[in-house]
Amino acid sequence: MAAYRWKSFNDEEEDRPEKPRRYGVTEMRGPHYSLFSRGLLEDVFESMGQFVDGLKFCGGSHTLMPKTYIKEVTDMAHKHNVYVSSGDWADQMLRQGPSAIKEYIEECKRLGFDTIELDVASLGLPEETLLRYVRLIKSGGLRAKPQFSVKFNKSDIAFTGDRAFGAYVIPAPQTSEMVEDVDLLVRRAERCLEAGADMIMINADDLCRQADSLRSDMVAKIVGRLGLEKTMFEASSPKISEWFIKRYGPKVNLFVDYSQVMDLECLRGRNLGGRSYFLL
Repeated sequence: MAAYRWKSFNDEEEDRPEKPRRYGVTEMRGPHYSLFSRGLLEDVFESMGQFVDGLKFCGGSHTLMPKTYIKEVTDMAHKHNVYVSSGDWADQMLRQGPSAIKEYIEECKRLGFDTIELDVASLGLPEETLLRYVRLIKSGGLRAKPQFSVKFNKSDIAFTGDRAFGAYVIPAPQTSEMVEDVDLLVRRAERCLEAGADMIMINADDLCRQADSLRSDMVAKIVGRLGLEKTMFEASSPKISEWFIKRYGPKVNLFVDYSQVMDLECLRGRNLGGRSYFLL
């Protein structure tokens, strides 16, 4: 176990326990808009591996890489006690036919993946089919992580800008995009957990874009029903990470970019004397 000057993970007053952790998990997005450098990942693991619980290959990036290279990366992650997630690429595989999911599971196992993520919105599957896929992943010896998206109508966002007292505010027009029923989302997520899913990923991208007026009621309902331990939120910026940690403490599970790992750890450990600076 590595020990740090300001964090050791073996004290009752620390924000969360040593790895492998059931809560306070930090899953890291691997670079996919830039060169996926093995050297870069090795630097992150060597310097901050104790703070990283998982690595996610995003956007199907692993499908563009040689299999030998992927295996080297997954082996490196495991060396640092970091699990590896396949990312949201199962929908592309399923276009090849119903039997492709079993082949996909076996391929992920051969490459060293530990978790398969199922993007519920992209898959567009009937609920019973989604649950069957969760069970197939579990029976294949891997962890299942369904991803749900939180959407809401932009007209629901309260006006927060400066205006004269009593001034008329033009109401925001209703948008035509689908508005997610949070109760339905939670019910489907609960059924996935009952089927054996290990974690529910919440893509709160719409919430995160409106950080100043974040729909805390939606987040509270999800956390209240599913629990912090079984829920992971995507934090698209340090400001969003701070929002979640301020309200739910250092034990909240967050998915962040690799460049935000150290900032997030400082936020988690601010109760030990650290100082938050993103919202100044």
